[in-house]
Amino acid sequence: MIAASPQWLLLDVPGAPRAGATLRQTFAHARWFWLFEDTELHASREQGPVLVDLGSCPALAGLCYSEAQDWRGLLVFSAASLSPLLAHLRRMLTVTVGVHHRALLNYYNPNTASYIFDACDARELSRWLGPISQLHWFGGTWADRAIGCQSWQQLHNPGLAVSPLAIEESLSPGQQGKLQTCLLEQHAWHWSQSTGTDYNRLWSHLQEGLALGFNERPVLDEWLWLRLQYPRAALVLPLSGRTQQERLHSLRDRWQTDRH
Repeated sequence: MIAASPQWLLLDVPGAPRAGATLRQTFAHARWFWLFEDTELHASREQGPVLVDLGSCPALAGLCYSEAQDWRGLLVFSAASLSPLLAHLRRMLTVTVGVHHRALLNYYNPNTASYIFDACDARELSRWLGPISQLHWFGGTWADRAIGCQSWQQLHNPGLAVSPLAIEESLSPGQQGKLQTCLLEQHAWHWSQSTGTDYNRLWSHLQEGLALGFNERPVLDEWLWLRLQYPRAALVLPLSGRTQQERLHSLRDRWQTDRH
């Protein structure tokens, strides 16, 4: 196990609502702070992540390791005082994707963290971690989660001399690619969970749909449902229709006709 002890837990309350409730009920004496407070997400602060001072609650620090799947989040190692640490963590929340798109980056989710930080080189990691010396979390990709292969991850700050993280930092092309993979694998995981379908099979169907050009989310979802109903039906290309919806409907009509 790890020799040093983390000073903070950034608890992913949206991903572990029961842990959030336990924090308020069982560990009411602990010192903790809403991450969304005093940000543009202030109105949703009570549904967002919380930063917990583990020094004020040693028992919780133990649970972060012994019951890591219940206490989902990031263990934060930092010698910084609360104010600059909170400011940095809040600055990480809002990013720019591409030229004009702003987005909330839920880096505090252990699965998202397994993608977004993996795309950073040493200089980028130094900027993203800032006053944080280490991050530890129990997790992995959504594919890892689907097949039960999550494990402890450790991230160390290279400590290079770099400029501070910008307000609404732009994601690098590598981070954008990893984030896109994260969103797709998460979508496949939710579909696998809700339908009881093997994850790898579901992921194969999703990739097939994207290859057919079904990249609009509602159309992709319709495709997944159709493919699950007709798992062995053959594709006859090209598909007829001008729009994604028209092409999907023509395919559905053909498969329904072939069945009868």
